[in-house]
Amino acid sequence: MEAIVRADGRQLRLVEGQEFEVGRVDGDLGDTVSYEVLMLLDGADVTVGTPVVEGASLKARIAQHGRAPKIRFMKYKNKVRYRRTFGHRQYVTRLVVESISKG
Repeated sequence: MEAIVRADGRQLRLVEGQEFEVGRVDGDLGDTVSYEVLMLLDGADVTVGTPVVEGASLKARIAQHGRAPKIRFMKYKNKVRYRRTFGHRQYVTRLVVESISKG
């Protein structure tokens, strides 16, 4: 069974046992997080929500907290010798899908 969920402003297609990363989620390692399901795919049976599938949910376990790779970007103005480099590392949480329920 597969589910499409909205997490961290994105739509993700997930199956049981899959790992995925989202922006920082409050909680300790081993805690469970629940997401509303937008669409369920069970073989040839497809259930589309309006906007969510009633009673369906996806439960994921927090596996790790960390930071994403560093993104580097620059400001530059020609003819005035102005250059400035910036960097940013986003806090992320790695989750593991434990169960998908139809409800």
